[in-house]
Amino acid sequence: MQKNTSGEFSIGNDLSVRRLGFGAMRITGKGVWGEPADRAEAIRVLRRAVELGINFIDTADSYGPHVSEEIIAEALHPYPAGLVIATKGGFDRPGPDKWVENGRPEHLKAACEGSLRRLRLERIDLYQLHRIDSKVPAEDQIGALKNLQAQGKIKHIGLSEVSVQQIQRAQAMAPIVSVQNRYSVTDRGSEDVVDFCEREEIGFIPWFPLAAGKLSGAGGAIKRVAERLRATPSQVAVAWLLARSTVMLPIPGTSKVENLEENVAASGLKLDEAALQELGELARAS
Repeated sequence: MQKNTSGEFSIGNDLSVRRLGFGAMRITGKGVWGEPADRAEAIRVLRRAVELGINFIDTADSYGPHVSEEIIAEALHPYPAGLVIATKGGFDRPGPDKWVENGRPEHLKAACEGSLRRLRLERIDLYQLHRIDSKVPAEDQIGALKNLQAQGKIKHIGLSEVSVQQIQRAQAMAPIVSVQNRYSVTDRGSEDVVDFCEREEIGFIPWFPLAAGKLSGAGGAIKRVAERLRATPSQVAVAWLLARSTVMLPIPGTSKVENLEENVAASGLKLDEAALQELGELARAS
């Protein structure tokens, strides 16, 4: 079985992770709400991920809510040396598929402390602001994370779904080591953010990296490349992300071991120049 050969990136210059990680949103129920359909399989997925060399797991208190973090701790605690668990705060969850931004400092403090308890950690290596809440001054939100950092509850601060201007504004208040935006071979809306992160050596964590439901579309370019390279469309999509930038940290998620193994095998897939050109044209067309 192909192990994770995606290369390494140093988050904040002191957290060395393999560039292909695991996103733990899908180990919850429908609508990212409640228990998964098969909790035992979710636990197997997490343990298999570590066996295959993944040492970066991304989650959030809002996944479930709380369910994803609880399953991670159940499956992997006590954590193996070198495993980085990143989590996020900044949403309330009133129901399935419902997300309400909440960047009030008291909420972020409580969210972080809840994550620490559920993950059974004394400090979270990477804590990400899930969204910048437009109803709360950005200074108050980043300030809350700085306070948590000063208290030793988090090591590094990251952002999610932000523009270059928002990153720069946050950087003026605190060191920012990662950005998590929606991005894939068929969704290049954050192209300028990727380029900025590369210049600044900030880890870029693309969510929705497989663009579910779109991989066989757009004229079938991904499918054609996959057939030529004897790979799956999902593997081509992951391989393209890894080739796109050295700061790219894809986190494809799944609730099935077989899909996890397929994704990890993509770390060994090398795209030739013809494939990169064809996929680049697809991205520009999208």
